[in-house]
Amino acid sequence: MGSRGSVIPLFMKQREQGFLTITDPQMTRFNITLDEGIDLVLWALENSLGGEIFVPKIPSYQILDVARAIAPECELRITGIRPGEKLHEEMITSSDSLNTVDLGPLYAILPKSSRYTFESYCESREAKSVPKGFKYSSGDNPHILTVDELSIMIANMQSPKS
Repeated sequence: MGSRGSVIPLFMKQREQGFLTITDPQMTRFNITLDEGIDLVLWALENSLGGEIFVPKIPSYQILDVARAIAPECELRITGIRPGEKLHEEMITSSDSLNTVDLGPLYAILPKSSRYTFESYCESREAKSVPKGFKYSSGDNPHILTVDELSIMIANMQSPKS
């Protein structure tokens, strides 16, 4: 949230002009705060067995809800999706499901490794394999942030911490 490439700074700037550009009203994205990202990296440094890709279970948001949280009074201008842009983020694809385990608060995509087997990893981590064909997409995520939640997060992002 608020990172380089985030739509939030763009919307804040556009708010001054009285309109926001929306590529597609159905668009969703995952949301992670800077602190959550740092915590994930530190956890991975301490807990990785080597080669895993850790994917946190984080909320998603709908782009229209971000627009409503930042500038509910503004006109929305639909511009259309640009080449290469996705409607929904997909952090785990269905083809990754064969090598993915559920660790509770996050998923791990395991490498083809001789260090450990899929089974030994699951046993040592009390992990469960995900169903074949599983995918983790911002569009299918059951945890969608509300306009009120987004408003609070955006306000906190702009206010310096005491």
